Amino acid sequence: MIYLLQPPTEEDYIAINDEFYKKWNFPNVVGCIDGKHIRIRCPNRSGSIYYNYKDFFSIVLMAVVDANSKFIAIDVGSFGREGDSGIFSRCNLGKSIKESFLPIPPPKKLPDTDVVLPHVILGDEAFPLLPNLMKPYPRSQSLIDRSKAIFNYRLSRSRRIVENAFGILTSRFRIFSTPIHLNVTTVENVVVSACILHNILSDDNRHTQSQLDADPSDLISIEDYGEIEGDFGEPKEIRDKFKDYFNGTGAVSWQNETIRL
Repeated sequence: MIYLLQPPTEEDYIAINDEFYKKWNFPNVVGCIDGKHIRIRCPNRSGSIYYNYKDFFSIVLMAVVDANSKFIAIDVGSFGREGDSGIFSRCNLGKSIKESFLPIPPPKKLPDTDVVLPHVILGDEAFPLLPNLMKPYPRSQSLIDRSKAIFNYRLSRSRRIVENAFGILTSRFRIFSTPIHLNVTTVENVVVSACILHNILSDDNRHTQSQLDADPSDLISIEDYGEIEGDFGEPKEIRDKFKDYFNGTGAVSWQNETIRL
């Protein structure tokens, strides 16, 4: 099941974009995506479908987070044996991103340029390259092309915020440090509840009471949104334009020292 934990408006996504640019120097970003394996006790008669490559049983939390490591959208319950790429292609969150169901703002100019690009989500190598989902260049290319290595660095620097979110979630709720001895449906509910509490604890207290008073049934499904129309162009061209921006107008002083070919 997919949930939008904080039903976003276009204004919310604009604010998230501003935060990403301010904190992580990456414009036109509205979230970062990754998956986390949640340890579980092997369900009866489940065979190996929950057994993952890390050698334990799990279900997967696929999540999109904002620039402050707060969860925007989550999808919980995929089998642990699947990798991020397989889960993304099958889960509702991945399908919603591919089909442009998330209510993100329309394309806009990169700062101090006339280059118009769509708002995007950032992922690692396991995810597909889409008009609204950017991933790094293959390592073989970044090793010989400094401009691509710089793009990969800038993306990785921003994308690590989702890994931070998973780390904070685990440190706050120690139940995720050991296998959870509950049935799978209950584990899914535990994960959703923990993500909600994580957001409340991460908040600056402006909306904490209203979130505490909210009914869990108020969480909305992605299907409540319609498809966002628009031709965003070819994904590789979009990535190349971000790359050119980071090697030109959008360069930061420390990137050349960080990238050594």
